[in-house]
Amino acid sequence: MSQTVIPKVLVTKIGFDGHDRGSRVVAAGLRDAGMEVIYTPPWQEIATVVKLATEEDVDVIGISSLATDHLIVPKLMLALREAGLSDIAVIVGGIVPDEDEAMLLGSGVARVFHPGSAMADIAACVRELAASGRARRLAV
Repeated sequence: MSQTVIPKVLVTKIGFDGHDRGSRVVAAGLRDAGMEVIYTPPWQEIATVVKLATEEDVDVIGISSLATDHLIVPKLMLALREAGLSDIAVIVGGIVPDEDEAMLLGSGVARVFHPGSAMADIAACVRELAASGRARRLAV
């Protein structure tokens, strides 16, 4: 009998971008889809996100960016690897130009969602990433 994985997601904003409407909508949508969501207000530091991810044992981190704060996500990816948390998937949503999307994916981000992405697609992606991350942790 297989167990259903209930994804645990940290939805946050790093840097100085205070526009949090999108992150609030996504957090609510993921909760409505049956996920456990830890939501932070904007202006989080990378070290704080890494600490929360560790303490809360999250499967996925969702970063929202309206301005250009997605440009510091590679620093988050490095900090997660250094903390031994490379099994936590990171997704980014918001205004991300194509060339920045390639850079984010190259740094280890699992997926980038643009404005207008369907909540069902975001939820399906989070479920898949959470399940594969847990499978990797159990295999170790």
